[in-house]
Amino acid sequence: MIITKTPYRISFFGGGTDYPEWFREFGGSVLTTSIDKYCYISCRNLPPFFNHKHRIVYSLIENVILNDDIKHPAVRGVFNYMNVQSGLEIHHDGDLPARSGLGSSSSFTAGLVHAIKSLRGELIDKYTLARETIHIEQNILKENVGSQDQVGTVFGGLNRVDFLKNDDFAVSPVVIKTERKQMLNQHLMLFFTGVTRFASEIAASQIQNLKNRETELKAMQAMVPEAIAILSSPSAPISDFGKMLHESWCYKRSLSEQISNGAIDEIYQTAVDCGAEGGKILGAGGGGFILIFAAPEFQAKIREKLSRLVYVPFKFENSGSSIAFYQPDGL
Repeated sequence: MIITKTPYRISFFGGGTDYPEWFREFGGSVLTTSIDKYCYISCRNLPPFFNHKHRIVYSLIENVILNDDIKHPAVRGVFNYMNVQSGLEIHHDGDLPARSGLGSSSSFTAGLVHAIKSLRGELIDKYTLARETIHIEQNILKENVGSQDQVGTVFGGLNRVDFLKNDDFAVSPVVIKTERKQMLNQHLMLFFTGVTRFASEIAASQIQNLKNRETELKAMQAMVPEAIAILSSPSAPISDFGKMLHESWCYKRSLSEQISNGAIDEIYQTAVDCGAEGGKILGAGGGGFILIFAAPEFQAKIREKLSRLVYVPFKFENSGSSIAFYQPDGL
């Protein structure tokens, strides 16, 4: 049995510039971090004693014979892409809800590829794993997704990721003092809006509108080095990072009418009225998790006013996709 552990991610700046339709012409950049909330995929060879060949356990339980009979699109796509012939049993467990803006789909796909590779005794480096996850989601599953989630969840850590016009990417870890990184973490709050959605559907409307939002996207991309400069500067107040988040959120809302709605706007404004400097809806938008930047002294009031929402404390993490349990010959 193999168990992989792949983190979810939070994107701070540059989202939207990671769509191939954008970066193939202009290049793209994002500032992203992984957090200590994970997708776990367990994978083992299934003994040939059953009426089914594969057993897939997530919110549903599937017992199937043919790969093409698998209902879960990512599992079906990965099995066919990796030419899975022998019977497998797959279990998925996640710390947070799926379809909520934290890159959970990419965490799942990357974790599954990582698990099957490991079960076969094949090593895979993080660059290759991220590339294969991007390929599966964009070209096999035909999802309307960017390329940052796959890189952020696989590599882990706080990184600047640059997307090149030739479809390649470069990962540059953001090196800052531990105290500064802890200060950033202490100013961030994560709330679940209670709404899950299919990011691909919302992203499709953004992609159609990319060329009409060139000014906004270029401004959002330029915030990536500016935000890193704030984090790296011993004299810049950390609140400047929060103000930039607010500015970026204003840009992001203009990319598509589906990104925000009245309920999200009300949540955001409530936090601002209680002292928050900024924030953003995470992922494609439309629901999921909302990130709030606020000084610690204002956070109790914000939590009180948003008590109807689930508050999720978190910490940054650096491991990326990893093997949590390795016993390839079975239990």
